Amino acid sequence: MSGIEESVLEITGATAIQKIESVQTLWSGYGTIKRYFLEDGCQPSIIVKQIDWGNENSHPRGWNTKLSHQRKVRSYEVEKHWYGHHAKRTNNLCKIPKIFEAVEWESGALLIMEDLDAVGYNIRLKPETITVADAKNCLTWLANFHGLFMSSSPEGLWPIGTYWHLDTRPDEWNNMRHSELKKIAGEIDSKLNNAKFQTIVHGDAKLANFCFTPDGNVAAVDFQYVGKGCGMKDVVYFIGSCFDDHQCEQLESVLLDHYFNQLQKATHKTVDFQQVIVEWQSLYAYAWADFYRFLDGWSPGHWKMHNYSIKLTEQVIEEITNERTN
Repeated sequence: MSGIEESVLEITGATAIQKIESVQTLWSGYGTIKRYFLEDGCQPSIIVKQIDWGNENSHPRGWNTKLSHQRKVRSYEVEKHWYGHHAKRTNNLCKIPKIFEAVEWESGALLIMEDLDAVGYNIRLKPETITVADAKNCLTWLANFHGLFMSSSPEGLWPIGTYWHLDTRPDEWNNMRHSELKKIAGEIDSKLNNAKFQTIVHGDAKLANFCFTPDGNVAAVDFQYVGKGCGMKDVVYFIGSCFDDHQCEQLESVLLDHYFNQLQKATHKTVDFQQVIVEWQSLYAYAWADFYRFLDGWSPGHWKMHNYSIKLTEQVIEEITNERTN
């Protein structure tokens, strides 16, 4: 019996492991996620995320540099810290898997956590199957998460959340083709980072990281890039992971109105919500332009670099250009 299996039995009180099922490998080969089916345990199954940063790994798009490796190692350290110190603040309005153990393990870390499938969150959606109602449910999760952590310290997390943060992506910035956007990337970054209202952002809030129950409840996973930031970063990244340019254009008001309505409920009496909505609405296009900047260097021609994101990016370029000349 392996050390991991012994740990699983000890923390769950199970008498035996019936079988082990591979769920997926981690990005760039940095470990595995497996489901352990238990006999007489506290749950019928649990999830084990085994992180190993001791191996030489390869990036699907060729970004296997020393800096890239260091960023990934840091991301898993952040995730371990998140589950060990911050996750307990969440609730059923922003459901995440319960953590049993989050520890250092050999050349990486080990996260032993609740299996969301076993507690009803067994549905995964894709862009071609998501409905507007589903998207609203995810935005409700984000609003409750952002409201809960509004003005919170990112102690032990990323000082600036999201995996595409400019300071952590100098190679991609150097590779940019959009010269105008490249010149003002720092100003866009500064606008977002210096917003008066900051929260803790998920940092990788794509559709694939949300799990659904049959009646529409939502939970989120994968907290490698959680940290301080403007909530619009999560919102635009989520919307962009679900819809094409025409849908983004058509649904913009519907989705933003829903998010801000839910955020108002979540931040009731904790902040001046009218100030939050004015500031964050003004940063919506900046958050789109910020992610477009990353894609331009990381994967030129990516499908998310569509007409809607181009329009908002050009709007931001014009605004910053006007500010410089006034």
